This record gives sequence, structure tokens and C-alpha cells, in this order.
Amino acid sequence: MLVKFNPIRSLVRDDRFFDDFFNTDFSPVERGFDPEIDVKENEKEFVIQAELAGLDKKDFSVKVENNMLTISGEKKQENEAKDDSFYRVERRYGAFKRSFRLTDSVAAEKIKADYRNGILTVTIPKVEKAKPKEIAVDVK
Repeated sequence: MLVKFNPIRSLVRDDRFFDDFFNTDFSPVERGFDPEIDVKENEKEFVIQAELAGLDKKDFSVKVENNMLTISGEKKQENEAKDDSFYRVERRYGAFKRSFRLTDSVAAEKIKADYRNGILTVTIPKVEKAKPKEIAVDVK
């Protein structure tokens, strides 16, 4: 008996792709806290904004060393709920570290950081470009 080839039927019948796909658990994987970061640039500076909601100033640090700007810290889980049963935990906790290479076009000694409403803003000023100097030429 001849049966017309149907690629979809062949996938469903012979392949376990769909069974595996629909039986896969898509719940969040256990992973650490990794803050969301935005990097912007304008004529005068670079601006890095990190979303650090729920952290105090003492929970993270901003350092510049060997032309690297590093934002690191830890978001700790609250352990006060002893009798509660959690059905879903989506907030993430753990240590984090984000590094950015600085180029010669920035003034590393003038970097400033500000933390308000859960957002860390690091402002990295650019080095002022040397303006061309016109030299008068005497003609004799």
C-alpha cells in the first residue's frame, strides 16, 4: 500500500520532538541575580545605569582599576518567613559582577556614581579633545 508523504505526520508520528517540547518544564531555571544594565553615550559622557532594586548602598561597590570599571555586589534573600509555603519564587538573589573596559577617551579620575530609587547611575566623562592650535607663519 502506498501512502502519500506528509512531512508533518512524519514528524508527529516518528519523531519525539513534539512530545519533548510540550512536556518540557519551562519554569525559571535556578540562577543568580544579574542586574539589567543600560549604556548610553552623548557628546560629553558615557552613562551606565544598573537596575539594583532592593539593594542598599552597602550591598554593592563601584571600582575603577586597570582601565576597568567594575560594578559588583550581592542581593541577599530574606529568610524571615519560616512557616510560609512558597508556590512560586521569581525574584533572583546572589552575587553579581559586571565589568566595562575604559578607553583612553574617558577621564577615569572624574567618574561619578549616584544611587536613587533602585537605579545606580555611573557617569563617565569623556576627555576633552585637544583643539587644533593655529600657528602663524612669518613670510620673509
